[in-house]
Amino acid sequence: MLAFPIPVTRALRKLGHDIRDARRRRRLPMSIVMQRASISEPTLIRIERGNPKVAMGSYATVLFVLGMADHLADLVDPRNDPVGLRLEEENLPKRIRRASAQKRKRKIMET
Repeated sequence: MLAFPIPVTRALRKLGHDIRDARRRRRLPMSIVMQRASISEPTLIRIERGNPKVAMGSYATVLFVLGMADHLADLVDPRNDPVGLRLEEENLPKRIRRASAQKRKRKIMET
């Protein structure tokens, strides 16, 4: 049996509860969400509990049904990744050399 890291389990549980709360705030019954997302009742129940074994596509489809799919696309956007941005900055070249005249001429001829 695959064991998931505790932070992953907690994050998915929170996501599931937030999905359930968003559905309730919209006053959408489970049957409507199931129909629009083309999923079964047990799958929606597992999503709302944050079950890590449910396919990511099912989570994404339910978020779409709730009108929240755009948030999913921003999860690992570079603007939301300070560690990645810092690492990228560390690997920037110290200086940039101008291409030689011969390389510039070749580049012009290629275009």
